[in-house]
Amino acid sequence: MIFTQLKAKAAHLIRGESAEEQAHKFLIDKGLKPVCRNYRCKLGELDLIMMDNQTLVIVEVRYRKTDKYGSAVESVTRAKQSRIIAATHIYLSSQKADRPLRFDVVAISGNGNLEWIQNAF
Repeated sequence: MIFTQLKAKAAHLIRGESAEEQAHKFLIDKGLKPVCRNYRCKLGELDLIMMDNQTLVIVEVRYRKTDKYGSAVESVTRAKQSRIIAATHIYLSSQKADRPLRFDVVAISGNGNLEWIQNAF
């Protein structure tokens, strides 16, 4: 039983990493420059941190196999947005540069559809 649960969790984590990699490559192809991946602090995690010209872009990557319980975009709730903003404050406190900031969402569905929402919140 425990092995089955670990195996299922591992598959879920692998799919999440795959979605992040897909989003990362997509954004690089769109001209964004990578800064950091999977920044973790006590308040949460930032999936991707990138530069779009002079703007620092915090990217939340969401994957949903199906829309049965809501789409990938809909899964970025107000509570999730608050955690991302709080983690961003911690990240920015360690940075010396003062630049414009933007929060984007890359939503990926099980059928391979990718949606990039700039200035998502």
